[in-house]
Amino acid sequence: MPVPDLFMEGVARGWQVLDAGEFDSERTIDADVAIIGTGAGGGTTAEILANAGLRVVLVEEGSLKTSSDFKNDEAKAYAELYQEGAARATRDGGIGILQGRTVGGTTTVNWTSSFRTPTPTLEHWAAEHGVKGLDETSMAPWFAHMEERLGVSPWAVAPNANNDVLRAGCESLGWHWAVIPRNVRGCWNLGYCGTGCPTNAKQSMLVTTIPAALEKGALLIHRARAEELVFEGDRVIEVRCRGMNAQLTRADGQLVRLRARHVVLAGGGINSPALLLRSKAPDPHGRTGKRTSLHPVNFTVAQFDEPINGFYGAPQSIYSDHFQWQHGASGPMSFKLEVPPMQPSITSALLGGHGSENLQRVRKLSHSNVMIALMRDGFDEQSQGGSVMLRDDGTPVLDYPLNDYLMDGARRAFLSMGEIQFAAGARAVSPTHSHGQFSHSWKDFRSQVEALSYRIHDVRLASAHVMGGCAMGEDPRQSVVDSRGRHHQLGNLSVLDGSLFPTSVGANPQLSIYGIVARLATDLASELA
Repeated sequence: MPVPDLFMEGVARGWQVLDAGEFDSERTIDADVAIIGTGAGGGTTAEILANAGLRVVLVEEGSLKTSSDFKNDEAKAYAELYQEGAARATRDGGIGILQGRTVGGTTTVNWTSSFRTPTPTLEHWAAEHGVKGLDETSMAPWFAHMEERLGVSPWAVAPNANNDVLRAGCESLGWHWAVIPRNVRGCWNLGYCGTGCPTNAKQSMLVTTIPAALEKGALLIHRARAEELVFEGDRVIEVRCRGMNAQLTRADGQLVRLRARHVVLAGGGINSPALLLRSKAPDPHGRTGKRTSLHPVNFTVAQFDEPINGFYGAPQSIYSDHFQWQHGASGPMSFKLEVPPMQPSITSALLGGHGSENLQRVRKLSHSNVMIALMRDGFDEQSQGGSVMLRDDGTPVLDYPLNDYLMDGARRAFLSMGEIQFAAGARAVSPTHSHGQFSHSWKDFRSQVEALSYRIHDVRLASAHVMGGCAMGEDPRQSVVDSRGRHHQLGNLSVLDGSLFPTSVGANPQLSIYGIVARLATDLASELA
């Protein structure tokens, strides 16, 4: 029996949804609040403000795709649902960046892992970055609220074999491991979360908060790029957007003017600061776009005698924080260990290599495990993150220098992941490195890793977590917005997305965004209603 398309059913009932790419003339739209972006921050904000009786308009640069469009097709999904066709990368190409661009943003294509912001992170933000009111006690009810809203709970099904390698290896070594909470209801355990959920089980913004806002009369405009904020004194008086072409490569359509009492930026790390930079927003201390964190990720691949088939089943259900907080919030770069889904295209892209090497690796995909380390950046003075910049055409790019501090983290992560994989019974393990080879013993692997070069492009790095760029804090000399998400220089502008974070989170960030934005948006609703 086919799964109902909840979004399309709502549109048929009269939800206000417009495709700016089809506009044949300029339009001006008035609202109480204009929200730029429809991901974790924008979706959460939209529901809260619409429930408060405010007239809300949501703008999304990507297109509207729903469960009817999701066919577990990697090539189609990456082209249609991701920033820059899933080819976004740092300025020097050192880190590939997976980031959503569709209604629901990255929540539509992420792998559902949902962690509360670690207490050491909240304490670090307060102590080092002047963030107020976001301590563990204050935030607990907001995280609990969003966990209930979005069905977040530890995955109750046995892990697939890919995740079980992490569990078995850690258990054998006596290292920490635990079950990942996931934001799903009635999950079919298909494993293709990264290409959009065809069953509406993933509780993304596409099927939860955005529909709730539309039910309350919100307007959604998709295929519209927010190009510029127009200022009058210390206020935003207009957001100028343009319709996108069919391929989502150019904003060459009709002009759309949004006029609202309050403007919320929720385009995510990179895009939110980029809009401020394009608009030449007040920035007396040069903080816009700075301290952008990524959780840089490196990988090891292991081959087993028994089938793994990591392309089936919940992508992420086991994690290890054994190496995450050993030195507190500072010290050597720490990391969280997880596994990724292993569909052929994403695995080939992440692991790199060319020709026969790549072919041989993919031929053994069914018997392979991939492990990833999410390196916790932004906490040490040697880890300042990156800076969002603008290309000549006004599109953003992240300049993220790689240094010895990060590469030392990558080296130690290689060693930790390889040791786990051998402890779980791997017959061969390779670091994902331009000169990496399969070692058939832990001793040989350790020697190989210690002898490798650690230079840009040698170590294969990627990221699916972009945070910062509009960092929060009470000191305008060090931050873009205050602890309420309000811009220090613009009275009617808030930033309510992951770009608020002054460092990385140290865990998959979606629940951090949900909880923190829910609190800040609730305060904003009280002020505006």
